[in-house]
Amino acid sequence: MKITKLKLLLALILIGQTIISYGQKIAGITIPDFKDKYCEFVKQLESGNTDIDYNEFRNSFLDSKQFNIKEKNKSKYDSLKREVYAQIKKANYDEVIKLTQAMLSIDYTSLFAHKYLQQTYKIIGDTANRNKYHDIEFGLLYSIINSGDGKSCKTSWQVIQIEEEYFILNMLEADLKMQSIDNSENNICDKMEVMEGGKNKIYYFGVKKVFSKYPKSKD
Repeated sequence: MKITKLKLLLALILIGQTIISYGQKIAGITIPDFKDKYCEFVKQLESGNTDIDYNEFRNSFLDSKQFNIKEKNKSKYDSLKREVYAQIKKANYDEVIKLTQAMLSIDYTSLFAHKYLQQTYKIIGDTANRNKYHDIEFGLLYSIINSGDGKSCKTSWQVIQIEEEYFILNMLEADLKMQSIDNSENNICDKMEVMEGGKNKIYYFGVKKVFSKYPKSKD
């Protein structure tokens, strides 16, 4: 009888552990375990310590194996982003949280995911998480806009991924009219001609680091 009860107890514990483990997989942010600088930054940020060097953090993502994982799962990442928009329209906040957490599990430097995650936590009244992801979002954002003024290729905003450019243009409520490459001033830039507030403007994003991650084509 005692053995039967013990087996039952162990079985219940095992079921509980399985549920917890499964829950951590489908909900919450999965932290990669490559034992590199990027992973250490993610652990630090998820623990609530948001006072880091965000420029160094963004650069560490390029050097991490996690960057290659994102490249292989780009279609999944983009699909998650599209679904975030769909669930926002439905005011399905639980699903928005799950989707943005899944995006951050792929790329924790995602400004888009941090933005919609912190805004959703604000809506549902989770102040602690709202503040954490808000601080991370703006830490990432300021690390870009503090790298220059965006007014010339020489003083361009330095990005590590193209999606950072579009995030900033969206924040500025600027409509892209034309995009071209500018190789002037010993730099490589995306020249973005936009309409902002009824005026034509030009912003420059430094993309040397973006190009450095892809092999040069052989002519």
